Amino acid sequence: MLGANWYKNAILVCLLLLAGCSSKPQKPAPVVDIQGHAPITNKSKNTLQQSEYLVKKGETLYAIAWRANVNVKTLASWNNITAPYHIYPGQKLSLSKAISKPKNSAKTPPQPNKNSANKSEKNVKKAVDQKKNQEYGVNEGGQKINRKSTQKQSTFSQKIRRWLWPHNGKVVQTFSTKVQGNKGIDIAGRKGDNIKAAASGTVVYAGNALRGYGNLVIIKHNDDYLSAYAHNDRILVKEQQQINAGDVIAKMGDTDAQRVMLHFEVRFRGKSVNPQKYLPKK
Repeated sequence: MLGANWYKNAILVCLLLLAGCSSKPQKPAPVVDIQGHAPITNKSKNTLQQSEYLVKKGETLYAIAWRANVNVKTLASWNNITAPYHIYPGQKLSLSKAISKPKNSAKTPPQPNKNSANKSEKNVKKAVDQKKNQEYGVNEGGQKINRKSTQKQSTFSQKIRRWLWPHNGKVVQTFSTKVQGNKGIDIAGRKGDNIKAAASGTVVYAGNALRGYGNLVIIKHNDDYLSAYAHNDRILVKEQQQINAGDVIAKMGDTDAQRVMLHFEVRFRGKSVNPQKYLPKK
């Protein structure tokens, strides 16, 4: 009889414990962004939105510019850093353009007399005439050359002669302009597949310091274009290495990702652009 009561009590205790566990709030699953591979919290930590930043060990100016979504040349100019853009741990970088404010002066500027005003007007007219002559320089034959239009041409983008697909797998996620959208394309494949350089250039970053990208390679093609290859299993190139279009730079993997794939991005002057607008049609 005692054994039966003990058995009933044991069942009752188990039922109470199960009821307590079921009523306990469950921990929510991590939110995954549209890319399907990096939690939004990780992605937001990876983006630099502050006005200043302290350089950490292993970081390059290109990697910091990538996180800040600015052109590396622009970031370098804000911080008076010259090529090849060497930085060091603990260095403070400004991530926005410093605006110099004019100093306030309590003194009232002296009023110019009529003679000085006439002289100043003549100097301004002379300066304008000189500027026009500089813009429309004269060649040996006496013909005017529009130097102004020549200067504008130098601001045009430097085109890439040849773009290649970094991997021939299926595109499983396309580019998006949304705030939390995919800033590149995701290409499916198998672990260990070759990842190739989409264009010739110089490796400016090779590492895993950028959270959400895993093992990452960034290639500079010219002053306008960069490309990035994320979630690699192994990186086969080193920083400052010169590579040609089609060279194998890494092996496909799933580092910092939910599946095996390549996340591929193209940046034009620091801003994300749709890679499929540059790659040849399959």
